Amino acid sequence: MATDSATASNGVPANAGAATESSAADGAGGAGSPAAKRLTSKAPPRPGAIVIALATGFAVAALLLLVGVGSLIGQVLLVPPLAASAALVFGAPALPLSQPRSVVGGQLLSAGTGFVVLAVAGSSAAAAAVAGGLALGVMMAARTPHSPAAATAVIVVLTEPRALTFLPLLALACGLLVLVGVVAGRSGRGVRYPAYWW
Repeated sequence: MATDSATASNGVPANAGAATESSAADGAGGAGSPAAKRLTSKAPPRPGAIVIALATGFAVAALLLLVGVGSLIGQVLLVPPLAASAALVFGAPALPLSQPRSVVGGQLLSAGTGFVVLAVAGSSAAAAAVAGGLALGVMMAARTPHSPAAATAVIVVLTEPRALTFLPLLALACGLLVLVGVVAGRSGRGVRYPAYWW
């Protein structure tokens, strides 16, 4: 007697095993299970390859520009918080933290906060911690949020630079980052920068 095409030789429907495996997968953490939903990323989608390449290229160019200009004038322009600033300007140009008001204002206000703490409390790890925290409050009050700048306040307290040298150099470095950001924002890919100046 001929066997039905949908039935295996043992009399069990051919697709029964697949259905059983699917049910077992769902019960053990399949795509629709609560465990799978908890593990599903809520991160924003990955930008396109061209956007990633341009953002990376402009960030590298901007930071190399700081190194080059610093070498020309015999000063250090590239301090670590500015690499984080570049990541915001080129990687998230639409955020308020990335706008020129926040990049320049946040960095300068935080550095100023660091110098005030340095003058009052001296250079210590505890004073640096206080400066970093106070810098956040100052930036929030001034509507210049820029998270990398809190690290600038810490650096000021720990390294004790001369204010009359450090502040103009910091302003120059921030201005150069913003300038390259404006060029990147007119590249025709991604978000136009800046969203606002002031």
